Amino acid sequence: MIKLVSFIISKIKHREYKVDENITSADLCGILAGRLAMLIRGAFKKIGFKKAGKMIFIGKRVSIKSKGHIKCGSGVTINDDCSINALCRGGVEIGNNFSLGRGSVIECTGVIRELGESLKIGNDVGISPSAFISVRGKVSIGDSTIFGPGVKLFSENHIFESTETPIYLQGASRKGISIGEDCWIGANAVILDGVTIGKGCVIAAGAVVNCDIPDYSVAGGVPAKIIKSRKKTPGRQHSASREI
Repeated sequence: MIKLVSFIISKIKHREYKVDENITSADLCGILAGRLAMLIRGAFKKIGFKKAGKMIFIGKRVSIKSKGHIKCGSGVTINDDCSINALCRGGVEIGNNFSLGRGSVIECTGVIRELGESLKIGNDVGISPSAFISVRGKVSIGDSTIFGPGVKLFSENHIFESTETPIYLQGASRKGISIGEDCWIGANAVILDGVTIGKGCVIAAGAVVNCDIPDYSVAGGVPAKIIKSRKKTPGRQHSASREI
């Protein structure tokens, strides 16, 4: 049974997938029953989407507003207690094999006097529980990027130059956020408006990122600073080989 399930999942994800051999048949059946319920729920919930793939898995108590702005691929999972408000100018585009963790929120628009911009999520993106993604400015997340629990993206920054006018009346800047492919954003990290995170970056848990991070960097701290590069220089590679 494990081999059969592994084969089916591999076909859905279009890549090799192996179920742990230590899982019991009873546990596996329970998981499959839950996924079947999510698939049935998804078949009804995706009605009204601008475009939807064949297999959409949706959990319990999921709220999806402004469905007509959503285009999504296949193999998409939206877990229990998630909330998606897709009302924005450029729409929400979600790639294949996307997973949104339990209790996460995607909020494109807060007030109707100024709609949010757009959200684009690549293929094979995984977002852990309790994430918050604000799409006031344009947000893009590259292929194969993963978020730890509690990650927050704020693509808007309030203007507070005047001390005579309440801050909420001074407007906001919306430079947007761009996260490259194959990144790992650690638990409870905060990404602020105007930030571009390059390809292959690792952001440490609890970091507050308020500046651009170059490709293949490891960054952490409050505010975040570059700790090291994941790329090995030719000199370092040569030195390491001599030590071995």
